[in-house]
Amino acid sequence: MASNRHAPEGPSAYDLDDRGAFQGPGDADNMNDGPWEAWNPTEDSVRSVRGKHRVAKQRGGGLARSSTVLGVGVIAAVGAGGMATAEGRPAVPISMPDVGGMADDLADKLPDAESLPGVGGLISDSGSDSAAAAASASATDGAVQDAAGPLTQASRTDSGTGAGEALRSRILQQADAQQGAAEQEAREAAEHAAFQKAETEAATHQKSAETAAAAKKAAEMEAKREAEEAARRKAEAARLAKLAKNFIAPVSSYTLTASFGQAGDRWAADHTGQDFAAPTGTPVKAVHSGTITQAGWAGSYGYRIVLTLDDGTELWFCHLSSMVKTSGKINTGDVIGRVGATGNVTGPHLHLEVRPDAGDPIDPMPWLRDHGISV
Repeated sequence: MASNRHAPEGPSAYDLDDRGAFQGPGDADNMNDGPWEAWNPTEDSVRSVRGKHRVAKQRGGGLARSSTVLGVGVIAAVGAGGMATAEGRPAVPISMPDVGGMADDLADKLPDAESLPGVGGLISDSGSDSAAAAASASATDGAVQDAAGPLTQASRTDSGTGAGEALRSRILQQADAQQGAAEQEAREAAEHAAFQKAETEAATHQKSAETAAAAKKAAEMEAKREAEEAARRKAEAARLAKLAKNFIAPVSSYTLTASFGQAGDRWAADHTGQDFAAPTGTPVKAVHSGTITQAGWAGSYGYRIVLTLDDGTELWFCHLSSMVKTSGKINTGDVIGRVGATGNVTGPHLHLEVRPDAGDPIDPMPWLRDHGISV
C-alpha cells in the first residue's frame, strides 16, 4: 500500500483562545477577531501523521480482529462526528492520534480469548465452526474495508495462525486425553495384578494355615490316642494287679511241655490243655476261689478235680497223684491236690484245662495272662 502524505501542521492548543479562535504570536488584538467557521475535513487534513494504517495483531483468533474493528470504528465515528459538527466552519488542519498503536497496546493487555467465559466456546475446533469463523472474518473484513480501507496481509496471516493454534490445541488435548487413558489403563492393570497377587498369597497362606491346622489336629489326635492307650494299659495293669491278688499259677515251680492244640499219637484228638511238668507230689493250688463240683478217677485223665468259678468257668486239674479236697468252697491258693502221673501219661505233670461256661476247652495260656497270671 502507498504511503500517505503528511498533513500540514495545525495550530496547537496554545494558539487558540477560549472560544477556539486563532491567536497569532504577540497579537493580543486578534483574540476575538471573529466567530467559529465550519470545519470541512478533507482527505489531506485527516491523513495519518504516521504515514500508514496499522492493524492490531490478532491474539487468539476473533478477539484481535475485534480490536481492529474497534479501532477503525473509532476513526469512522470521529470522522463522522467531526464532519457533522464542523459544518459552516473554516477548514482547520488537525493531527489524529495513532489509533492503530492504541489498538496494539490494548490488544497486548487483553487476556487470551480462550480464557474468557463464554468466548472460548465461540472458537470451535470443528470444520463447520472454522468455516463459520472464516465467513464471519470475511464479513468483518468487508466492513473494515468499507470504513477504513482494505486489511493488511498481516491480519489475514493472524487469522490463519489462530485457526492453526486452535487445531494444535485440539491435537494436544486429544494427546493428553489418550495419555491419561493409557495411564489410567496402566494403573488399573497394576491394581488388578496387585489384587491377583494378594489373592494368590492369601490363598497360599490360607492353604498353609489349613495344612498346619490339619497337622496340628492329627498330632493332637495321635497324642490323644497315645494318651488313651497309655491310660488303657495303666488301667489294665491296675486290673491285672488287682486280679493277681485273686488269681495265682496252679504250681509254683514247673516246666511247660505240651501246649493247647498240639497233635500227638497219645491223644484221640489234638491236645486240649496245657501241661506243667513238675515232680510227683508238687502241691497243686486253686487258681481262684470257687467250688469243687467233681473229684475222682476220669479214665485217661487219671485223678481229676473240677473247680467251678463264680462266672461258671470250669478248671480241670488232671493226672493227680492224690486229691486233698474233693468238695466244698475253695479259696484262691488253697492246695487241692498233688502232681502225679495217673492216666494216659509218660511222666509226672499237671494237665490244666479251661472250659468257659462248662463248654469246650480253650487255650489256658491267654486266659491265665488275662487274669494276671504270668506263665
